[in-house]
Amino acid sequence: MKIDWSQIQTVLLDMDGTILDLHFDNHFWLTHLPSVYAKENQISAQQAWEFLQPLLIEHQATLNWYCVNFWSEQLGLDIMQHKNDVAHKIAYRPAAEFFLQHCQQQVSDFRLVTNGHREVLELKIEHTQLDQYFNQMICSHELGWPKEDIQYWQQLQEMSPYDPATTLFVDDSEAVLDTAKEYGIGHVFSIAQPDSTKQRDKPSKHPMIEKFETHLS
Repeated sequence: MKIDWSQIQTVLLDMDGTILDLHFDNHFWLTHLPSVYAKENQISAQQAWEFLQPLLIEHQATLNWYCVNFWSEQLGLDIMQHKNDVAHKIAYRPAAEFFLQHCQQQVSDFRLVTNGHREVLELKIEHTQLDQYFNQMICSHELGWPKEDIQYWQQLQEMSPYDPATTLFVDDSEAVLDTAKEYGIGHVFSIAQPDSTKQRDKPSKHPMIEKFETHLS
């Protein structure tokens, strides 16, 4: 299924796993952070992961999960400093910049909508200059809800009105896409391979973008 640009007036794009390769985030949370925590606490990486995994699961789909300040306090680590240490892994997904340029040409209302913390967004802007493409860049913390919650979409509408029926939304999270669809977003697309180093566990029930190149017309 291709994007029908004639029906689109607003474009909302996720950042991690959609525009940017999710490999950076997966590497940080699943490999780098357990290693750092293990070293700081003089335990094995396996022991560190056994401690971290339940915490991550507990706070999944909440603002805490995406909050660097929360995790810095919980773990006694400077999360942003450690993200900086592996920032060389921040990268666009294939052809993402062509897709961003195309979106700019198609609509006047073009927004980045990320659950990521503002400090993380600024780090990624530093390495990609992705801010040049968008009219607005909105972090969920500033709306008080993550995208997984229907109240996020209500707050987004109140902040800057748009017509859900003529809105394109692209995200790699099934839970987020489900909520967007429930809210009434008319054109909802998933990403076939958010992390360039591995395949999805299972297909999305939403239309999936396999290559951005196929949606440039």
